[in-house]
Amino acid sequence: MKRAFCVLIAASLASVSSLIGQEKGGGDETGAYEVVEGWPKPLPDHERWVPAPVTAIFAESPDRVFIIQRGELPRPEGRRGAPPPTLFATPGRSATSAVSEARREHYVLVANRNGEIVETWTQWDTLWDGSRGPHHIKINPYDPEKHVWIIDDDLQQILKFTNDGKTLVTTIGERLVQGNDSRHFGRPTDIAWLPDGTFFITDGYQNQRVLKFDKDGKFLMTWGKEGSGPGDFRSPVHAVAIDNERRLYVADRGNSRIQVFDENGTFLDQWPNIRDPWHVHVATDQSVWVADGATNKFLKFDKSGHLLYAWGTFGQAPGQMWGVHQFSVDSEGNLYTAEAFNGRAEKFRPQRGADPSKVIPPERPLPLRVESSQERRR
Repeated sequence: MKRAFCVLIAASLASVSSLIGQEKGGGDETGAYEVVEGWPKPLPDHERWVPAPVTAIFAESPDRVFIIQRGELPRPEGRRGAPPPTLFATPGRSATSAVSEARREHYVLVANRNGEIVETWTQWDTLWDGSRGPHHIKINPYDPEKHVWIIDDDLQQILKFTNDGKTLVTTIGERLVQGNDSRHFGRPTDIAWLPDGTFFITDGYQNQRVLKFDKDGKFLMTWGKEGSGPGDFRSPVHAVAIDNERRLYVADRGNSRIQVFDENGTFLDQWPNIRDPWHVHVATDQSVWVADGATNKFLKFDKSGHLLYAWGTFGQAPGQMWGVHQFSVDSEGNLYTAEAFNGRAEKFRPQRGADPSKVIPPERPLPLRVESSQERRR
């Protein structure tokens, strides 16, 4: 029996050794993904310019990915032997100074799968006067007209555009006016929807609360106050996502946690010890993914808050990350990041044969777009 046991152990070790030996070296910096270098491409005739902080990204489809940057900066001089400089976070230039130095152009871009910029919403550039630039961008996954929603914390507004960007349909909040009633915000940060069109806004830096509106934009309720207890928030309240049980996951950055609520604001749970949750996403398999701005990692949780997997590393090389402010996944499973401190967007695709549990599942394609009433009138 002892001899049989030793044979079994030896066989097991050989099997493990065989598995480990399939690959040599490497630190698994990009997890189960590989970075798509050179995505996105510079705007034509813009080789001398680089993005200022890139704060938002949303994949409507693999061929229509919205990118928000806070203007443009002159391309910095490179060091001998260093990679071509494409980042705003260069020696001597802080994130704050980069925003103040930026040329206030090309805030909203749209890239295709090859990284080519296929749309520039420059007709709205002057809209961001008085603002650093937008915070997040999203499309309601249940909206057949695919309106584009832009959340601007500095303008104190949420802006709803037609899908083609030609018309500003709705504005919520009073421009550049802070408040904490049903018509004003204190630097709002994010938005999420229920299937019936009800939506929630995190409000966010100066206010610490969540607001609920019906599908027509009628204010319904709000909850939250400054603090660290259950249901309290500490600035900033930075992002929100909703699962298929209509539960809200709120990134309570100031308290280093995710809080979970029902749709009426009843506190359900909290997940502590998440250093700096910047963005939260509920995947199609109902796993919950968080971008941590302190560790520069992606964290995967189950719906009970158990950490299942983590990947990512700090840096400025392709595939490394510095301040993922928002991320998005398309219907083919490609992952897109908006890196505020690296001043860039990146595209990652799952490695061939990647473990499905280590990649964010593809999003369901958005509904086929129908023309809005505004578009039909034009």
